Amino acid sequence: MKKIHIILTLSVLFSFLASCTTDVELYADYKDITVVYGLLNATEDTNYVRINRAFSGSNDNPINANEVALIADSCNYPGKLRAYIVEYKQGYGNTYEPTGDTLLLDTTTLHNKQEGVFYSPDQKVYYTTDKVKFTNNNSHSKYLYKLFIHKGNDTITAKTGIVGGDNFKITTTSLNFRSASSINSGKIKFNPADNAVFYNMEFVFTYHESHNGGPMVDKQVTYSMGSKNVEDLTPENGQYFFTYNENSLFYLLKDAIGADTVYDANHPNVVRSFDVKPIQIKLSAGADELYNYIQVNSQTGFSQTIPDYTNVKGGFGVFSSRINLIKEAGISAGTQVDLYKMPWGFVQQ
Repeated sequence: MKKIHIILTLSVLFSFLASCTTDVELYADYKDITVVYGLLNATEDTNYVRINRAFSGSNDNPINANEVALIADSCNYPGKLRAYIVEYKQGYGNTYEPTGDTLLLDTTTLHNKQEGVFYSPDQKVYYTTDKVKFTNNNSHSKYLYKLFIHKGNDTITAKTGIVGGDNFKITTTSLNFRSASSINSGKIKFNPADNAVFYNMEFVFTYHESHNGGPMVDKQVTYSMGSKNVEDLTPENGQYFFTYNENSLFYLLKDAIGADTVYDANHPNVVRSFDVKPIQIKLSAGADELYNYIQVNSQTGFSQTIPDYTNVKGGFGVFSSRINLIKEAGISAGTQVDLYKMPWGFVQQ
């Protein structure tokens, strides 16, 4: 039997998940294996889908997959495959029928990929700018979007619903923190998204910093609340929420600022300030296909015989949907007073 080495490339589209790689080893006669990664986002102007091919070698003629991954021609299919997304709507009997809307995928090259396992900085992807065609499920209608890739006599397919909806919103407008030791937690509330089965949340506090009369420079600290399945979230008046420790902001700033504090209140060497709404709340929601791909495959690590989960028929990878929200929020008056009292040089603007 020939030994085929395959490296799967995880999408560059995974906003809060960034990107990673998956190493796969298969023992079978050689055949062309297609790898697909795409996450549809109804709020984006452009949606990308990665369509790559596997690397191959044999026991008699082994290859170094890490070296081949740096060669664009080894990852990409020559020319352009015929690829498109078809919209389906649920009808009677819970069957889905095509609506007649088809989104053709064209190819383009991204020029800003950072150096890593795969070739850079230019990378070929498939894309569509027809975002208005993506429709969320509602109380009256349900939709699915099916990807078709034609490769010679083979057809690769995958399908997903769209995550989002007009009701998907962060409703918390202000966060409260304490400098004194506290075991209390605050809540960041949001309305659930259609088709979402898991959420990820973090907040970013931005402040401005000047040394010795120099220009103000933006600084940031980030607090992650992690990812949660909807089953792990407690509904509260139709909303979900993540919790944060009330000391978290002061712990983060203490680590970031360290000993770089004001040594003379009349002649400070450091001056800091923050805006009226210095907090950015970042919330991400994902569909079940993406959740299953992350949860199932991560249990066996990045090196495995065959991926335990994929929703791509005729290939490997994942085709799913996610959406990201960012909301600017304020901090309570008590938090501001505590910040001004700390020896960090925070002044009112």
